[in-house]
Amino acid sequence: MDAWEVSVPDDRAEQRTCLICGDRATGLHYGIISCEGCKGFFKRSICNKRVYRCSRDKNCVMSRKQRNRCQYCRLLKCLQMGMNRKAIREDGMPGGRNKSIGPVQISEEEIERIMSGQEFEEEANHWSNNGDSDHSSPGNGVSESNQPSPVSTLSSRSVELNGFTAFREQYIGTPVPPHYQYIPHLFSYSAHSPLLPPQARSLDPQSHSLIHQLVSAEDLEPLGTPMLIEDGYKVTQAELFALLCRLADELLFRQIAWIKKLPFFCELSIKDYTCLLSSTWQELILLSSLTVYSKHIFGDLADVTSKYSPSDEELHRFSEEGMEVMERLIYLYRKFNQLKVSNEEYACMKAINFLNQDIRGLANASQLEQLNKRYWYICQDFTEYKYPHQPNRFPDLMMCLPEIRYIAGKMVNVPLEQLPLLFKAVLHSCKTSGSKE
Repeated sequence: MDAWEVSVPDDRAEQRTCLICGDRATGLHYGIISCEGCKGFFKRSICNKRVYRCSRDKNCVMSRKQRNRCQYCRLLKCLQMGMNRKAIREDGMPGGRNKSIGPVQISEEEIERIMSGQEFEEEANHWSNNGDSDHSSPGNGVSESNQPSPVSTLSSRSVELNGFTAFREQYIGTPVPPHYQYIPHLFSYSAHSPLLPPQARSLDPQSHSLIHQLVSAEDLEPLGTPMLIEDGYKVTQAELFALLCRLADELLFRQIAWIKKLPFFCELSIKDYTCLLSSTWQELILLSSLTVYSKHIFGDLADVTSKYSPSDEELHRFSEEGMEVMERLIYLYRKFNQLKVSNEEYACMKAINFLNQDIRGLANASQLEQLNKRYWYICQDFTEYKYPHQPNRFPDLMMCLPEIRYIAGKMVNVPLEQLPLLFKAVLHSCKTSGSKE
């Protein structure tokens, strides 16, 4: 719960209903009594600078069952009822800056500026005029010490990634903005130029040896799950779901084989490596899918998902958890695509993510902490040696790991029957945006 929020007492909670949709309220969120769903929707809309459109008369009925049908009218009602957008920190993290707890009243003109995107465009112009020189600010996810922020977030300057609404337009005729609004500063690596020219340096022999061992442990061969499909064939939801399961099986099998080839495998107890695998396998699969196997996933699998047409019911029932996962996956894909992660960096990132000493039930957390630090510094040594003209590359890579953990944790809340639509939306958006670059 955000620090700004106030919980509704238990004995009164049942009597409170959300002022936006009428669902059961869970507290005072951003100034008004609302449910968790509308709280999250408002936060994402403001943080990600959404511009929605209504295909009707801008007076759609808001109820628990119908609130997802028109995002424009839902955000409009949030503003009209007094939700305070200034209580949301610019980086989208908990703990709003404005600590007052009442609703706010804004004019119809101000509401129109927000709904039309005019206010967001002015903010974007402000950042482009004043913020380009500061690429190591906390708002960019990097602390003053040039190390990654402890928690990865979507920047307030994040790109408009609402690819799901594009599917609504394609299948049920809801118009949406035709393209992304602008690209985050976070992707502008060409602007990172140190004051002094980088000095030539060599890679530490120990780093070279350990990185070679990590890469040797990887199976970098193309995935074997067949994804060929005949032209004109219509893929069903069940068929696509079965394909996703087979693909996940192959990726999981590769992670298990990888663990047994790690240079530190013999140092781990059976309890610890079992605990680590059971806690991180989803993150390992996600990281590999976005990097070393991305051509297969965003190529062959995208071709299969393009042959799958979701029903109107599937589109309407797509959950808010699915929306958030979709947006963050597209964001992460674009970031990895910009970074062009090498096999050596991928192998280090994977080892660092796997060696998570914060997982419960570990027998020797201190040993894992030392191993984690070892590969952290090895990865830093390699990136500084290999990419001397990208001084922020290592922090940018490390920023991706907490984001991957967050997405993997959120994916378990997405209903299984919604996974085919989720993958179709993500792969379609990524393939479309990739073809424009």
